[in-house]
Amino acid sequence: MDITVIGAGVVGVTTAHALARRGHRVTVIERLSGPAEETSRANAGQRSYGVVYPWAVPGLARKALFWLLERDGPLKMTWPPSLETLRFLFATLRYANAPGVYGLNRRAMLRLGEYSRQCFHDLESAHDLTFDGEHDGLMHLASTPEAMTEYLATSELLSELGIAHRLLGPEDVRAREPGMTGSGPLFGALRFETDGTGDCHGFTRALAASAESLGVTFRYGTTVTALEGDHRQIRGVRVSEEGGGDEVLDCDAVVLCAGAASPKLARSVGLFLPIYPVKGYSLTVPMDHPERGPYSTIHDDRYKVVSTRLGDRLRATGFVALSGFDRRIPEARLETIRRSVASRFPGAADMSAATPWTGFRPMTPDGPAIIGRGTRDNLYLNTGHGTFGWTFSAGSAELISQVIDGESPALNLDPFRPGRFAE
Repeated sequence: MDITVIGAGVVGVTTAHALARRGHRVTVIERLSGPAEETSRANAGQRSYGVVYPWAVPGLARKALFWLLERDGPLKMTWPPSLETLRFLFATLRYANAPGVYGLNRRAMLRLGEYSRQCFHDLESAHDLTFDGEHDGLMHLASTPEAMTEYLATSELLSELGIAHRLLGPEDVRAREPGMTGSGPLFGALRFETDGTGDCHGFTRALAASAESLGVTFRYGTTVTALEGDHRQIRGVRVSEEGGGDEVLDCDAVVLCAGAASPKLARSVGLFLPIYPVKGYSLTVPMDHPERGPYSTIHDDRYKVVSTRLGDRLRATGFVALSGFDRRIPEARLETIRRSVASRFPGAADMSAATPWTGFRPMTPDGPAIIGRGTRDNLYLNTGHGTFGWTFSAGSAELISQVIDGESPALNLDPFRPGRFAE
C-alpha cells in the first residue's frame, strides 16, 4: 500500500518507520528542512511513561487562577486571550468537571505509556540509534508535605496498573541524585523506576535515516495545502514545494501526524480537531561540572521545571503558555527556569550561556491523543499528543499501523478515537 504520512516530527517518523517495517511504501511530507525541527526539536527530553495524565484535572479552574497570578507560576496566558484560547480553556474545564472522565483518561494514557515503553525497548534493541537515550528512571520531587500526600494517592494507581515506582525520603533522593545540593525544599519524591530520557531530535533524525534505508521517501520543504477526494476516500494530497509549483500526490492512505498544524488540514475533510498549540520553553547547555548535574530526569514541583541529563548536556524545560503560535521567548520565563536549576543543581552549568528554545505542544482539551481512523475510509490520525509526544510516539506508531493493517490494536483505542469531540 502507498501511504503518505504528513509531518516529520517524532510521531510522524516513528509512524513511517513502523509502516515501512510492515512492507508499506511510505512517503513523508514535511514543510521544514528536516526531521524534528518543530515541537520535537528541544523538548524536555523525558520519556515519562508513568507520569502521563490529562491536563483537564479536577479543580483545574482554581489551580489555573493561582498559577496565572503567581510570578513564577507554570501557566501563562496572553491578555486579552484569543477566541481560540477561550474555546480551548472552556472545553478543558468542561472535561475537568465531567464526573469520572479524568480517571478513565488517565488510565488510558498510562496504559499507552507502558506500551510505548515496550515499543521503545524493541526499537533500541533492533537499531543502532545514538541519541543520549537511557532508561534510568525519573523523579518527581516533593517540596511540601502536601505533595508527598498526593504522591501516595498516585502510588496506589500506579500499583493497580503494575507500573514500577517507589516513594523516597529526602536522604534516598540525595543518594540517587548526589548532584542535587541546592537549597530547594525537599520532603521526598516519587520515583518512576523504568522511565527514560533521550534527545528527541537526535532520536528522530536517527530513526529517519533508518526509515530511509527501509525505502521511506522524505520530502522536506514541502507543504500540504489540502487533502483531496470525495466523501468516502482521500484520492490525493495537494502539496506546494519551496521554489516550485503545486502538485497532487496519489496515495492509498494518509496518516495525519502534523501536531498543532493538524486541525487546519482536518477541516478540509470535515473533521473537527480541537488541538491547541500549548507553548513551552527550554534551555540547553553543556555541563561544566557533570557530577553536579542530574543523573537522569528531575521534576521540580516547586517551579514545575524539568531538568534532564542528555549525555554531557543539561536541558531544563518549563511552562504552559496559552499564546497561540507566538514564538517570542520572554526573558522572565527563562529566568524562572534558571532559578529552578540553581535551587537544585548549583554549579552544574552556566545557565546564562544556555541556548533557549520554544515549541508548541499539540494539546487536546480532554488529554488523550487522537489515534485512529478519520472521516474517510483511508484517512488515519496519529496526532494531538500534547506534552507527551516523545513519550507516546513509539507506542502510538505501532497502534496506528495495526489499525491500518486491519488488526485488532494492542490497546483499547476508544479513549483516543478521532470523532469523540463531535459526540
